Amino acid sequence: MSHSVQYLRKTWDRLHRRIREIRMIARGLASTDHPIMAHVIPMRRCNLSCAYCNEYDDHSKPVPLEVMCQRLDRLAELGTTIVTISGGEPLLHPDLDPILARIRRHGMIAGMITNGYLLTAERIQRLNHAGLEHLQISIDNVMPDDVSKKSLKVLDKKLRMLAEHAAFHVNINSVVGGGIRNPQDAIVVGRRALELGFTSTVGIIHDGGGQLQPLRDQEREVYMAMRSMEKSSYAQFNYFQDNIANGKENQWRCRAGARYLYVCEDGLVHYCSQQRGYPGKPLLEYTVEDIRREYRTAKSCAPRCTVACVHQVAYIDFWRGRQDLVPSPAENRQPQGLVQLQ
Repeated sequence: MSHSVQYLRKTWDRLHRRIREIRMIARGLASTDHPIMAHVIPMRRCNLSCAYCNEYDDHSKPVPLEVMCQRLDRLAELGTTIVTISGGEPLLHPDLDPILARIRRHGMIAGMITNGYLLTAERIQRLNHAGLEHLQISIDNVMPDDVSKKSLKVLDKKLRMLAEHAAFHVNINSVVGGGIRNPQDAIVVGRRALELGFTSTVGIIHDGGGQLQPLRDQEREVYMAMRSMEKSSYAQFNYFQDNIANGKENQWRCRAGARYLYVCEDGLVHYCSQQRGYPGKPLLEYTVEDIRREYRTAKSCAPRCTVACVHQVAYIDFWRGRQDLVPSPAENRQPQGLVQLQ
């Protein structure tokens, strides 16, 4: 494919994605009775073992394709707009392509979060064909260390492949805080992402109890530099992070369990990756009444929440929908392990 034809195709794909995103916002404004985003886990196993991560194991089998299709069909019935596939490492799933195709067949926006290690030119082309629209890779440092192997040195070749072959939007997320040894690495990663035509965002890692800790002076300088690098994408709606960077709580209405669903490998709906256990109801039994209940339920973990996708989804309803239901006692617990913004 010539460079001019490839450029026109990517331009058209970007325009088409933007139109679909605008429709998503309009539909979300018109009704609060459907999920905007669902985060679905088809594979808990991962090929890496990053020290801060509590969302993987080294032995789980993939969820069978038939079961995944039933869950995606139910999300479509509930009116879900975006489905993001994650893990574990989703590229380990043998049926990832038909899973993505099933999402698109229902008219839902298809996204994926991956560590990028398993990407090849052929694999990227298959993701194009399957209909993937958004991909995010988190890169934690320039050189791999005992905290994370997701380094720019290892993944730069994969990023060049994505720049050449990907028809989908690519966002590179870098991090500060939580024991990352070289905060300046985030700026190097962000600049490399922009050089390759991707968007760039920054996340904040917290301590082992998932608690908000103010960034140190150097980390805060890096954070502010990274914020200035963020450009046209959904990731611009990260203003809540400014409080997190200073160790302050956010006052907002969390819509987890309603506008945002986290569906684990067992098919249960949870608030998010860090608050697993409630509602804990099978997705196939989830109803509009469940959505309405959780939309009105205040979450005790919300002020100190660091999960970016849940915050971003909540922006669409920040001006409406008072929360007057008491949270379940099952929800009043500390987050599970170290928390990274996604």
